[in-house]
Amino acid sequence: MPDIAGFDAVTLVVFAALVVLSVVATTVTLFKIAQFSILGLGRRRKASEILGLWHAGQKDKALAATSGRGVQLRVLRAVLMAQTQKPDAPDWVDEIGRQAALAELGAMSKWMRALEAVVQAAPMLGLLGTVVGMIDAFGTLAQSTGGVDPALLAGGIWTALTTTAVGLSIALVFYFVAIWLEGRIETERQDLEALLSVAIHGSVDSVTQSVRVG
Repeated sequence: MPDIAGFDAVTLVVFAALVVLSVVATTVTLFKIAQFSILGLGRRRKASEILGLWHAGQKDKALAATSGRGVQLRVLRAVLMAQTQKPDAPDWVDEIGRQAALAELGAMSKWMRALEAVVQAAPMLGLLGTVVGMIDAFGTLAQSTGGVDPALLAGGIWTALTTTAVGLSIALVFYFVAIWLEGRIETERQDLEALLSVAIHGSVDSVTQSVRVG
């Protein structure tokens, strides 16, 4: 099996770029996990309890309960305060709620494009390393006037294919990571839409039912 000394300069550059991509993707993943924890995703039950208090007429207690940590709590606080200020302007309250939700979703989606870029770039970069390596290996074969050592040719092809294997491995791992993170964001978006609808127009029963199901 060839060691690192068997890699040409182009292959080494490709490997270095793949290492950089994996470091970037790992950093983004850890950042998103920490960010989701700080933002407080998934506080469904407490949000439904606050809406229950609000629709039961305990508005001061409901507002006080929104001071906790959580995406849904912050959006609810914006909506409930808007309703307190202008109870006869549902369209304005709805716009306040949507703007608050968009701000939270924007924060949750931050750096997700970087992760998606790694997933798309890693296999292409690995393939580039393979193509260049194969060109070099077969170029050597074409220029040879005598017999070619099969072991030498196989070693050149091995080093060329290694970059594709590494690139695909990086892409595959962070593809599933991106799906998991995007799934959490999508779940929070759906919860926010349900909460806004209930807070402005509906009753708390639908949210309570969704909490039980979730």
